[in-house]
Amino acid sequence: MSVCVLGSINLDIVASVEHLPCPGETISARSLAHFPGGKGANQAVASARMGADTLMIGAVGADDPGEKMRAYLAESGIDISVVLTKPDQPTGQAFINVSASGENAIVVVPGANAALGVDDISCVDLAPYQVFLAQLESPVKSIEALFKSESAKRGTTILNAAPALAEGADLFSLVDILIVNETELATYGGLIESTDDQDAVINAAQKLLTGDGQTVVVTLGAKGVVVADKNSSEHVESLSVEVLDTTGAGDCFCGVLSAALSEGQGLIDAIKLAVTAAGISVGRAGAATSMPQRNEIEAILADG
Repeated sequence: MSVCVLGSINLDIVASVEHLPCPGETISARSLAHFPGGKGANQAVASARMGADTLMIGAVGADDPGEKMRAYLAESGIDISVVLTKPDQPTGQAFINVSASGENAIVVVPGANAALGVDDISCVDLAPYQVFLAQLESPVKSIEALFKSESAKRGTTILNAAPALAEGADLFSLVDILIVNETELATYGGLIESTDDQDAVINAAQKLLTGDGQTVVVTLGAKGVVVADKNSSEHVESLSVEVLDTTGAGDCFCGVLSAALSEGQGLIDAIKLAVTAAGISVGRAGAATSMPQRNEIEAILADG
């Protein structure tokens, strides 16, 4: 089991609010907390807690948040030997509002994440890794360099196209598995957000396929997951759970899916593990801190 994650490393600043503010509205938070986060870091933690040897490629600033994130990732069992320090940039930060219903709204300040360059990727030994996972909180050119490496071509490449950036579509032809949520599918595939029409979801997802052998995975929250390739599709139900905080649930899904695939599990079995893990994570506060251990996931699956 080996997974290489290229992605963002952030300090999350989380305000708990009754409801997400409307444009021009000022509201008071019930509490404020700091958590380790960043899509890349979250996904790496989820992968490592599944038991996969996990390499993190990313960057932090020469500051206290950067040191704290390095320590947290290392304590989580992640190889941080190629996490770089960019002394002229601050560590990335995310400002997150979480409502009483568990929904969130996020503003990210990239900081050092945006300074991760192509040259930083080319010097990394990627040969030991089987699954290569990235998101769009890092420069697209750096992700492209990872996916075009000989090691990635021999393995499985996964792109979580989040956040939805127009230039992210340039990477679609390089990946084996593309993961999007409803918002991202609306951006890239023209789907009307929050539709209950599964056929519309499948049709929009299949528009994103650029070649044979590719799969699109659409995460739909409580409505489950749709998996589509050129010729077929399948729906996987989500857990019925009480939601505390949805921050990081998609990252949990991606990290667990990558780890499961790296040990040779079939795609649908791996997705069932990932859906279960995401269901656990939404019942916990924070992003990286909400990622479950493997035994927790397997215990729920064993109970049916």
